[in-house]
Amino acid sequence: MTLASDLRIAYRLLFSPITGSSHRERLESFYQHQADEYDNFRDRLLHGRRELYQALPVPQGGHWIEMGGGTGRNLEYLQHRIDLLDRVSLVDLSSSLLVQARHRLRRNGWQHVQSIEADATQVDLPPADVITFSYSLTMIPDWFSAINHAIRLLKPNGLLGVVDFYVARKYPDSGYSRHGWMKRNFWPIWFASDNVFLSQDHLPYLASTLEVVSKCESIGKVPYLPGLRVPYYTFIGRKIGS
Repeated sequence: MTLASDLRIAYRLLFSPITGSSHRERLESFYQHQADEYDNFRDRLLHGRRELYQALPVPQGGHWIEMGGGTGRNLEYLQHRIDLLDRVSLVDLSSSLLVQARHRLRRNGWQHVQSIEADATQVDLPPADVITFSYSLTMIPDWFSAINHAIRLLKPNGLLGVVDFYVARKYPDSGYSRHGWMKRNFWPIWFASDNVFLSQDHLPYLASTLEVVSKCESIGKVPYLPGLRVPYYTFIGRKIGS
């Protein structure tokens, strides 16, 4: 991690135009010039990942799907428990990020981890015991379909884990955090320039479609922006029924 690397990433986030006529092309336009330095900066921005992955059980001989898995960094939070799985499917639409993921798979000797360039709303995979979305739902335009498709892929009693940025509803239900005007309005505008769309509906929708195992709403620091805290959540839900 170096200041020069951070400055390059910050410049690309702030000033590099995102082009393309499809979601796949726009993702690749955004990531192709920063993929090799992606993890260093994001490790300090994307909060809650370690806590989520360490809280999720790893079933012996199971199948884990990582939707929008990017460089594969999240899988390292499983540590040695990843070896309990028979199969891990790392799905992403960005070919540049998947190049970095394949380097990581080789370095770690994860022969049972498969990287797949595909759309999280349509990818065809065998049923899974665990499916995760780590800071990817906010970058999937049709996130409703992504969640619904993941639930279809889950085995009965399978777990869906999500961590992402968000904003609270203006009038949240009991048991949910309340955000002031600044958080609810500033952060969606800030992130939208990078096609990251914060939603007030992620958590309520997840809670309405799954049995809630755990839910945590928090705020985290933003590198080089002292005093600013961005809201994020972690969620684990269980699929009930067939």
